[in-house]
Order: sequence, then structure tokens, then C-alpha cells
Amino acid sequence: MTLPARAQEPGTTITIHGEGAGTVRRTVLPGGLRVITETMPTVRSAAFGIWSAVGSRDEAPADAGASHYLEHVLFKGTRRRSALEISAAIDTVGGDLNAFTAKEYTCYYARVLDSDLPLAVDVVSDMVAASVNRPEDVEAERGVILEEIHMRDDDPGDLIHDEFATALYGDTPLGRPILGTEESINALSRDRVHGYYREHYVPANLVVSVAGNIDHDEVVRLVSRAFEGHLTGDAVPTAPRLDGAPAPVDPRTVVIDKDTEQVHIILGGAGVSRTDDRRFALGVLNAALGGGMSSRLFQEIREKRGLAYSVYSYTAQYADSGIFGVYAGCQPAKAEEVLSICRDEVAKAAAESLTEEELDRGKGQLRGAMVLGLEDTGSRMSRIGKSELVYESLLPVDEVLARIEAVTLDDVRAVAGEVLTAPRALTVIGPVGDGLRHGVVG
Repeated sequence: MTLPARAQEPGTTITIHGEGAGTVRRTVLPGGLRVITETMPTVRSAAFGIWSAVGSRDEAPADAGASHYLEHVLFKGTRRRSALEISAAIDTVGGDLNAFTAKEYTCYYARVLDSDLPLAVDVVSDMVAASVNRPEDVEAERGVILEEIHMRDDDPGDLIHDEFATALYGDTPLGRPILGTEESINALSRDRVHGYYREHYVPANLVVSVAGNIDHDEVVRLVSRAFEGHLTGDAVPTAPRLDGAPAPVDPRTVVIDKDTEQVHIILGGAGVSRTDDRRFALGVLNAALGGGMSSRLFQEIREKRGLAYSVYSYTAQYADSGIFGVYAGCQPAKAEEVLSICRDEVAKAAAESLTEEELDRGKGQLRGAMVLGLEDTGSRMSRIGKSELVYESLLPVDEVLARIEAVTLDDVRAVAGEVLTAPRALTVIGPVGDGLRHGVVG
């Protein structure tokens, strides 16, 4: 069964799941700020995160890169702390402090000893709720972000994923890079960045998630104190972005001639959304096709033929769309053969069912990866935070495992027949001369 829906009166607390170890509780504070926690009493640490329901797909073309820009700027200082004081506070207790921006959300987090949780709550909440976004800080960080874009451009294994998203989704919010472009970053003024902050970083758009050796009621008290002055009004939590038509795709072939040691290739197309029940079958298919050392692509390209060091398939899921892709990096002389094998293996997987052995191995891989990935407080914090922000309900771990186990060969065959036969985008980066270009594209 799925866990209770998010409808809840402000100021109330509900237990979503469990008793004792693994208990997940949720409180809605005035203004719509949500606090969700998971108890892990056998550990000595706590992970504290604040999630904002804004990411790069929320940006207008003129704001491209604003979500990530703002993520950087919030570390630069508040009315109470300088940038040095923010980082030193967490360094002093041996904790980790960081943040990341995705297509559909942004997260700020700290992982500390359980006894230092009050400090983590105060520091991260201060950053998110009371940033001053000084003009000089915005300007200083502009140079840092431009260097980050240049670093991405120098790493073809990183660049190709941004180029592939554009090749699949075109010039749309999902197709644009999270970092923005040099032009868009240079055009963003302090007033525009600060306005973006004031518009999106309001309590109703935020989720506080905490996992570790913690007490829910104490966390709520700490968060209420940290957000004092902001928890007003009768706003309700922002609903997840689950409505609307699927994001349009416009698959194209993009070949970028670049002086690199390897040719980097991604072949793929639209996958399924994060709420599509077929995501479990697609996960099993992905494991069998390119998700591990026993997968078809790894065995054919690396083990049997020695054509590449890195080859894999992957999925990415959004509210209304998704990606299924195959990546390989190889010597230029081997690029045509590698791409041909990738195409052949994708076609075989679409036309033929997996074997029973592949089905069982794929299920086992998904189950193990999920459970092992939840062994630390950071991953638990991330799971409950993202579930609260982007899903209608939180699936218990046992239910997720049961859904994986319930996947049949027919389920895999059906999703393969749709996903792997859809129009595909192709992105190639490397020293692609005219002869190789013709072979790769053809």
C-alpha cells in the first residue's frame, strides 16, 4: 500500500510509516513549510536537507542557469554569517555541507554528528531563508560559474549528457543545461537573481528532510526557530508537478568535432516518467541491457571485443517524461563498430524478451542497489525529501521491493517494445572526421 496522502492541516504531525527504527513522520508548519524525518537510532549521525521545488526547467530562457546560480550565491552570506563563517561552522564539527541543482528541484544539505544537528539546522536554514545576495557576491560567483561551464566543456564525458538532452528535447526547459550558458550567465543581474530567490524560496515551496539519530519533535522545534518570522500566512504546501501533457521530444543527431582522445557516444530516446508504473520494468530492462558487468552491452562491447572501457545504459525520470540512453566511450577507429553494436543490442532487446536468468538478475540488481543505497543517513534524507517534494506519497521500501519482484517478462517486453522502438536521438563528441562522421551518422 502507498502511504498517506499529503493533505494535512498546518501545525499538525502525522506518522507516515513505521514504529521505532525507520519511523517517518511529517509536520506542516504555518506558511506551508513541510518537515519530514526518518529515525535511525543505531547511527551516530544526522543528515539535514532543505529542498526547493525549483530547478532549471522552471526557468524562462532569459533566466537560464538562474537556479544553479542561486545555489552558489546562497553560500556567500546571510545577515548573520559571512561565507567563511558558513563553511567554518560545519568544518569545525567535521561535517559535510553542500548543495546541488537538478532539472526539477534544488537541495542544500549538511551531514553531521547527531549532537551537532542543531548547528546544521541553524546554518543551512539561515542560508536558505536569510540570504542577502549582495551585488558583489553575485558578481564574484559569476566568474566561478563561468569556470564551471568551461570545466564541463573540457570534459566530453560530462558535456555529452547536456548535449544529448538538447538533442532529445530541443530548446526547451528540459533540453537546456542546468548550468545555463555563458551568454545567459553574463546577462543575469543581481536584481534578477535576487528576484528569483524571493519568488521561489518561500516556505510553501520548501521541504525540510532529516534522517538519522534524531527526534522528530525536536527537529520541528529547531526548524521553527530557524525559520522564525517566515512561518506566517495560510499557504498550503506546493503540490508536486504531476499534471500536464508529456514534455515534447524532438530527437536529432548532433555530432561535435572535438580534439579528444576518445569518441563519446549517447544513443537513446524518451523513457517513462517517475510516476509511471512501468518504471520498475524499465529498470529491470536497463539492468539487463547495460546496467552492470553481466549486461549485454558490457559483455559484447567490453568483455568479448575489448572495444571500450566504459559502456552502460541508464534512465532518468522527470514529472512528465524520462530518458533511456546508451553511453560508450572508445577510440575513434572503433566508434562505428561500437555504435553499430549498440544499435543492434537495442534492436534485439526491443524484439526479443529477456531470458528468465536476465529477469532474475535484473530484479536482484535493482533490489540490492536500492537497499544498499539506503544504508547511510544522507541517502535516507534524500529519499524522503524527494518523495515529499515530487511524489504524491512515499512508498515503503518493502513495497518498492515487492513491485520490483512482481515484474514479469511480459512487462519488460511491453516497455521495451515502446521505449526502445521510439525515435532516437544520437550525440557524438570527438575527433570525428568526414569519413567517421558519415559512418556514425549513417
